[in-house]
Amino acid sequence: MRPPPPPPPLWLLLPLLLWLSGCGAAAPPAGKQGLGPTPDARRRRRRTDSLSQLPAPRNLKVYLYNTQQALSWEPVTLSNDLRPVVYQVQHQYNPSSNWYDVNKENSKVDCTNIIVPKCVFSTNNLSEGFPPSFNISLRVQAKLAGLVSDWVMAPWFQHYRNATIGPPENIWVTPEEGSFNIKFSSPFDVPASEAYFLYYVYYWEKGGIQQVTRPNRSNFITLNNLKPLRAYCFQVKAELFWISGKISRPGHLSDISCSETTAGASAKLQQVILIAVGTFLLLSVVVGTCLFLVQKYRSLVKYWFQSPPGIPARLEEYLKDPDQPILDALDNDSSPKDDAWDSVSIVLSPENEGEDVLQSTVNQSAGPSQQPVEGGLQASEPTDVTVRT
Repeated sequence: MRPPPPPPPLWLLLPLLLWLSGCGAAAPPAGKQGLGPTPDARRRRRRTDSLSQLPAPRNLKVYLYNTQQALSWEPVTLSNDLRPVVYQVQHQYNPSSNWYDVNKENSKVDCTNIIVPKCVFSTNNLSEGFPPSFNISLRVQAKLAGLVSDWVMAPWFQHYRNATIGPPENIWVTPEEGSFNIKFSSPFDVPASEAYFLYYVYYWEKGGIQQVTRPNRSNFITLNNLKPLRAYCFQVKAELFWISGKISRPGHLSDISCSETTAGASAKLQQVILIAVGTFLLLSVVVGTCLFLVQKYRSLVKYWFQSPPGIPARLEEYLKDPDQPILDALDNDSSPKDDAWDSVSIVLSPENEGEDVLQSTVNQSAGPSQQPVEGGLQASEPTDVTVRT
């Protein structure tokens, strides 16, 4: 038997061993393959997720005014899709972790699949919305067909803690003698076991310094120690006090109202006397001025108020128609029987004896039978002179 050939030297096997060890280090272990996506795979998946989601609503605002509760946000718009985006609102009662849809089953309003970017929970009554003492959280999501956005949360709120309080309403003012009676109604109704209102009245005389009353729980306030017959202006403010939370919320001031106080009996009497005296003095000045002007401008006044001279009716007819026998009619109308006569006696005093004798001639238009009277007159004897009128 031939002996076996001798083995090859070790330095010839060294290159083969180095090559085999390098190939084994470059290949990944069989059990470690497929543990996670590569960076390129992650980018491709993120791009696919962004195409399947909508932009989330932004700028969520909670509106709380008196009894009103509402949530609003900016609408979501897409440049490549004209279909309307709808929204869904959910609420949560803290510290619970459960979220509930705002619909007819859980509340009195429905804010699921709404188009407008606003959800109104209550308007005129706190019982319509969330309990005013509860801690409420809200969130909104946008939806379009199969696309949805992320949920966006609004800041939590408590109505008694965060609501804006308006001014009192239905303000009535009754002026009295040096005082005012002010009556009004609260901004809204609150349960007496949970909260109450404190009221303040800011008042001032026109042009004076502003004053404020002490806090009052009654909605009827009287302002005393005011000046009579003076104008005052005032404003009313309400402050909400939450009993359990020991928190107060000051409200807004009402509009400025002004009124005038009345006067007492003595002031009214003085006012009447002053009015009477002032009226008398005014009339005296007016009458005196008129008399002075009449005396100064008498001729002018007489000229203004004197009736213009007129022509007798018969002469006016004659001037209109000269052919009428007006003069003959006048002569025929006058007759001796219709003439009226008066007797005038003239008595001469003794010192006039040396004077010339008074001669009086009375002519009658009726006929020649009446002649002039001649002769002297005695100093002590009266002379009758007949005068035709």
